[in-house]
Amino acid sequence: MEITEFVETLRLDGALLADAADEAGPDAPVPSCPQWRVRDLVVHMGRIHRWATGFVTEPRMRPSRPDEAPELADDELVPWLREGHHRLVLALHGAPRDLETWVFLPAPSPLAFWARRQAHETSVHRADAQQAAGVPLTPLPSRFAADGVDELLTGFHSTARSALHADPPRTLRLRATDTHGADWTVRLTDGPPQTVRTPAADADGAAAGGAADCTVEGPAERLYLALWNRLPWDALKVTGDPAPAELWREHGAP
Repeated sequence: MEITEFVETLRLDGALLADAADEAGPDAPVPSCPQWRVRDLVVHMGRIHRWATGFVTEPRMRPSRPDEAPELADDELVPWLREGHHRLVLALHGAPRDLETWVFLPAPSPLAFWARRQAHETSVHRADAQQAAGVPLTPLPSRFAADGVDELLTGFHSTARSALHADPPRTLRLRATDTHGADWTVRLTDGPPQTVRTPAADADGAAAGGAADCTVEGPAERLYLALWNRLPWDALKVTGDPAPAELWREHGAP
């Protein structure tokens, strides 16, 4: 996907997140994050958007923690969220393509990283806000959702921080049924997971060393949200040994 596509998705989902948070009210529980109320969700996103904006507008090569949120009355929360989101969108739109700044996952460029990461961060939490408000989830483009699955597998779960470990090794195939090429085989071992694109010609989901132990498939949006633990896994089709899918349910969401 192009950087401009990520920024446009960020723009749209950020507005939807704020609208849903406003409708739900600050004390509404967030079903997908049981420890949170909407107030916590808004504060989290307001901090993250401003944190990301800082790396784009004031480039630096060292990590830093998001600033604490200011003391805000309940009726100030959503306007504060909207302001930070707007500043992030403008920063990404105006940033130079050769931006050099810190990133924490592999990416074609720092600008591509921050546009992609913030688009997916905002989309997942937009789903949280809409669930808290009790309104239907706004559909995601299948191509964007498939990209989010790829970010999870080849980004977050390519590092030593991944909690997905299996001994003896297992293979997990993940396939978006509505998106061409959105098909991955993940080898789970006692080290970081190893993900490869499943060859298109391999209709049976064979991985290096044989067929996948477990296959999880469904439309890209359902796959994306379930892997982030925002939808129940019964929205997906699971075949083979259920243990790798259960491992993901317990340890897969970053």
